[in-house]
Amino acid sequence: MRLHVTGATGYLGSELVRLRPDASRQRVEVRDGAAVRELFESVRPEVVIHTAYRQDEEDVNTAGSENVARAAGHVGARLLHLSTDVVFDGRKGSPYVEADPPSPVTDYGRAKAEAEARVAAAHPGALLVRTSLLYGGPEPSKHELAARDPAFVFFTNEIRSPIHVTDLAQALLELAELDVSGPLHVAGADDVSRAELAELLARRPVRTAPAPATRPLDCSLDSSRAQELIGTRLRGVREILA
Repeated sequence: MRLHVTGATGYLGSELVRLRPDASRQRVEVRDGAAVRELFESVRPEVVIHTAYRQDEEDVNTAGSENVARAAGHVGARLLHLSTDVVFDGRKGSPYVEADPPSPVTDYGRAKAEAEARVAAAHPGALLVRTSLLYGGPEPSKHELAARDPAFVFFTNEIRSPIHVTDLAQALLELAELDVSGPLHVAGADDVSRAELAELLARRPVRTAPAPATRPLDCSLDSSRAQELIGTRLRGVREILA
């Protein structure tokens, strides 16, 4: 399988290329559609895993993802597009399943929800992988760094389904070989508050507070469908860090 990884220097992308050192990883400006298409015509990937994003640059997340989807479709490549749990508002009251409609309340969540729609339109066979907070790589993630900061305040009622970055990368490589499309939730088995996650990461008490009403609250993901498809076990954060 000829694999190309966008965002290969990022937290998830670097783990993917560690597991698949033969993957192509040439950097390209994803906002430049012609450049993305030229790259894919050159490397001719069979599968593209699109991990590149910018938290505060909407056009990277929206137009950039659409460009990657169009270019992947142009060369006949399978596409796995990485999305996020915060396409939901967290008001459902139970874990989200793939059929639940997006309901973002943050700018980033809205951009990622729009990216999903653009990718699905440009590449109908794309797999839209919604995941959660990442940790556990060779270098600390932003969540691990925050947990080390004694001044940082963590929310007690913002619930997520954190996943070890190696579990996610291995799951993606398995999914790359399968004929499955549309939204798919791939997150950890434990639903924990941001405060509990920080305490597990820091191994000490942290400063806590309730989340403001403008935040996404319980964005836990039901990943049972993904777990039925793959052999990689999507472990919970308590199992790994407790």
